[in-house]
Amino acid sequence: MDQLRALKYFVQVVETGSFTKAAEIFSVPPSSLSRRIADLEKSLGATLLKRSTRVMALTEIGLQYYQQVSDVLRTLELSDESVRAYQTTPMGVLNISSIVGFGEKVLLPLLDEFYSFYPQVTLNVTLSDELSTLARDEVDLAIRGGYAPDEHVVAIKLMDNDFIPVAAPSYLKKTDKIEDALQLKEHQGLFFKTPAGATPWLCEINGQWHDVSAAPYLITNSGEWLLRQTIAGKGILMMPRWALKEHLLSGELVELNITPPLTVTQNPNLGLYLLYQKQRYQVPKLKAAIDFIVARVNELKI
Repeated sequence: MDQLRALKYFVQVVETGSFTKAAEIFSVPPSSLSRRIADLEKSLGATLLKRSTRVMALTEIGLQYYQQVSDVLRTLELSDESVRAYQTTPMGVLNISSIVGFGEKVLLPLLDEFYSFYPQVTLNVTLSDELSTLARDEVDLAIRGGYAPDEHVVAIKLMDNDFIPVAAPSYLKKTDKIEDALQLKEHQGLFFKTPAGATPWLCEINGQWHDVSAAPYLITNSGEWLLRQTIAGKGILMMPRWALKEHLLSGELVELNITPPLTVTQNPNLGLYLLYQKQRYQVPKLKAAIDFIVARVNELKI
């Protein structure tokens, strides 16, 4: 029995949840794949998978075996790639995942420049606000907003991700001066929608946290639409400072000086983080991208 092949079959069946899907990935008949896994179970003297006409599930020992084997296979794959890539020109497919707003405003323009330096790297870029796991989702490099993640990856803080309240001069002309956070309940708000829902407007008053969100005029995950509507004077917007920089400089939007200060979370130190697996840093295509993005973002001084 080719144990390495059987292990790869087993891991793929678990991760796809299907013998048929796993067989398609390896371009082999499902029956052949099933036999190899059965031979693996026989050699181990243990049942790894519970099979029925409707459901395929891991046994308790199967789950433990999968966790150990999948880590070993990933390490082998990374080692093979590192050896092949040792002292070579950055090349190959680089899978990047980024939150949408940062991707559109900052990352994609930087990657246009990256191409001119590393033409042999093929960029496979996904912009999404959904969370991704580097190993599971085959992502080489991810950019996420929030806090340094609690997973086995390296997290480089690219910049702060503090949200600030802004409005257009045309909106501010129609209302009294906005200084007190509790006044916001009387206004119209434009809200960015995350996978967890619309971002709230929070502030701390006398040691207690309060939601002081305005009445919603618009809720969307389209940052560009939110900006257009805010510039058109439709209401107040909370968005990261880096996303608002050009509009503040042009005078299209004005930062509101509100007390107590507003935030979108009770936890301090929001940031934008570049994430990657430590053992992959020496792969030339990934090292080149990490070093380039970190250096260029630092130069932007947002």
